[in-house]
Amino acid sequence: MSERRPGQWPVDEPVTLDSADQGGAYMQRAAERALHEMVLDSIRHDLQQQPTPLSVLTAARNWCTRITAAAEDIAREKREAA
Repeated sequence: MSERRPGQWPVDEPVTLDSADQGGAYMQRAAERALHEMVLDSIRHDLQQQPTPLSVLTAARNWCTRITAAAEDIAREKREAA
């Protein structure tokens, strides 16, 4: 068994990003990560605009409710399409 943990440097078999498939996967992951960060930053910005701690928590609960409702709608649409 190796003394190193996964992701620890140096790696035994480094992966090159030269191939189109690996480079494409990397770029797709980077784009998905950027979108995720933009959404979270947008929510964080909205929460920071709230004047009181109670309104921050209320706004957060409203975000959670709206996200859950959207997820339920999308899940229902996907079930109907399947």
